[in-house]
Amino acid sequence: MSGAGSKKVAVVAGDGIGPEVVESALAVLDAVGAQFERVPVEIGLARWKRTGQAMSNEDLEGLKECDCILFGAIGTPPDPNYKSALLRIRKELDLYANIRPFQSQDLDFIIVRENTEGLYSGLEEVGVEESHTMRVITRRGSERIAEKACDLAACRRMLTIIHKSNVLRSDRLFLESCRAVAARRGVLSEDMLVDAAAYNLVVNPKRFDVLVTTNLFGDILSDEAAGVIGSLGLCASANLGDARALFEPIHGSAPDIAGKGIANPVGAIRSAAMMMEWLGEPEKARRMEAAVQNALACGAKTPDLGGSCGTADVTRAVVEYLKAF
Repeated sequence: MSGAGSKKVAVVAGDGIGPEVVESALAVLDAVGAQFERVPVEIGLARWKRTGQAMSNEDLEGLKECDCILFGAIGTPPDPNYKSALLRIRKELDLYANIRPFQSQDLDFIIVRENTEGLYSGLEEVGVEESHTMRVITRRGSERIAEKACDLAACRRMLTIIHKSNVLRSDRLFLESCRAVAARRGVLSEDMLVDAAAYNLVVNPKRFDVLVTTNLFGDILSDEAAGVIGSLGLCASANLGDARALFEPIHGSAPDIAGKGIANPVGAIRSAAMMMEWLGEPEKARRMEAAVQNALACGAKTPDLGGSCGTADVTRAVVEYLKAF
């Protein structure tokens, strides 16, 4: 990617705590000297309540005109016919790779989640007595997520392919595809059933380095991993395609704490740092992460981490570090 100064970034604050944590991320981006055109786009529950749609076709076209998206969180309308705006964005922009790094004092691993297939295919029949969701696994989808995972694992230790092929026959295609890509790339790999992976994430998380898996398994294991390192509020993600990207904290809109000023902004700030890396500004990304680490080490922690700081306090601590160094 070229420098961030020539780029357009769609800013989707969303619902609940989304606007609060995005505001924090933007403040940190300002402090680190990030330069790009910001394009505000309203998507989410508030938009749905006002207009009857969470995202219009025009909104989607506007997102396509931007290089990437900085995303907060959106709520889900109480409508059985509602189709997720975020899933639609991922599919329409072909953001097929969800990269979720997990780091703490003694842990460092990455979950690479296929983002457009699996049980999130959107192919469903919902009935009163019986409902069906189609699980879609393709060779193309499996191979390209394996390629993304191998890009990361090539400079690390090990790739672990997570599956359930002993029960789900569709997972055999995923497993075989990932094995073949890893062998061709010369990446050391192993495979593990998803239930065993869930167990090991709790009892022996240090054994993992890069994990690649299907959509639903990746979604669930990511939340478990967040618990292992301390909080959903700490965790960032990148949704990557071949030309575009979306960056978001992995937490939801958390309406129960919205407006209270206690949301943890670290996941959003780290997502913004991942965005800067993608935009070709690795030094700014490194400084942002260093500032987050310093703030946490100095005790700037929100209630989800056992602290008493508010969103603004944590943001201020990160910004002050960036201004001082």
